Amino acid sequence: MTVLAQHAGMAEAARPLTAAERFGVAEKPDLTFTPEIARETEHLYEKVKQFIPAFEWPVYAPYVAAINRLKKERGAVILAHNYQTPEIFHCVADIVGDSLQLARDATKVDAEIIIQCGVHFMAETSKLLNPEKTVLIPDARAGCSLSDSITGEDVRLLKQRYPGVPVVTYVNTSADVKAETDICCTSSNVLAVVESLESDTVLCIPDEYLAMNVAKQTNKKILTWKGHCEVHERFTAAELLSYKEAHPGIEIIGHPECHPDVIAVCDFAGSTSGMINYVKDHRPPRVLLVTECSMASNIQAELPGVDFVKPCNLCPHMKRITLPKILDSLVHMTEEVVVDPAIADRARLAVERMVNLKQ
Repeated sequence: MTVLAQHAGMAEAARPLTAAERFGVAEKPDLTFTPEIARETEHLYEKVKQFIPAFEWPVYAPYVAAINRLKKERGAVILAHNYQTPEIFHCVADIVGDSLQLARDATKVDAEIIIQCGVHFMAETSKLLNPEKTVLIPDARAGCSLSDSITGEDVRLLKQRYPGVPVVTYVNTSADVKAETDICCTSSNVLAVVESLESDTVLCIPDEYLAMNVAKQTNKKILTWKGHCEVHERFTAAELLSYKEAHPGIEIIGHPECHPDVIAVCDFAGSTSGMINYVKDHRPPRVLLVTECSMASNIQAELPGVDFVKPCNLCPHMKRITLPKILDSLVHMTEEVVVDPAIADRARLAVERMVNLKQ
């Protein structure tokens, strides 16, 4: 063997095995809609029939059945964000919730394989908290405008500009950004995180509107970054006031990623889980959720007595996740999420501080 060939063989031996090499590629299931598939998925269709016409279900059902069978064979668990479409949220997901819920539940997962139905930073967070597990995302292009608004280098420059000021970073960021962070936060725990720090001044990045909204609830000085969610920044106070005029008595529930002027005209504001819990607890006759519109459909499936007015702002990144792509992940074990260990160790610490924070 030549020296060059020997080195090539050593390099090949040192290369980590891919998920497909570790678990193997499964045979692609038959996606024919049969009477057996109809019976197998009938109880699931009952949950989503108001959103998926009966004539369309034969397209969805074979994927639903195949995913649910294959995830059991693989020993996989499917995590889905509240913004996923109803056929994913209600028919194939094992765990659903907002970013904080999924981050916490990711630490409790026994399965060897995690399929993250959400955007890339969520899959990275699951990997940070489960370094020994295999984390797959059905479409690696599912990004986030907030995550794309800031880099680790940006955070390092901010720390140079504001030496000694603790950095609270929204979980909607890359692992590289989290690695430069003192503690992460989500929209549901940002106030608790900010208040847990002894400093009178806090960098709360990258969501400018989230920071502006939390600044109204604390005496601490909040420094921020001009990052925005492309879904929530499109809502305006004037738009919501027009809905109130058109629908007297409607309750409007907002997300903290919206501009403070929008939150000011809302009847309640909270994280996606907070919004869901509010609707479930109060059962308003008519409600408008100021967030990604698939969430209203997911709640409506459980609360048919509530009338949802839906201004439909879709997240194009969340919508990259589909049943065919989930099945493809399970069959081919593709789109594995890998984080550089040098970055992962530091980023994990910031996420764990958030997850372990007593609230």
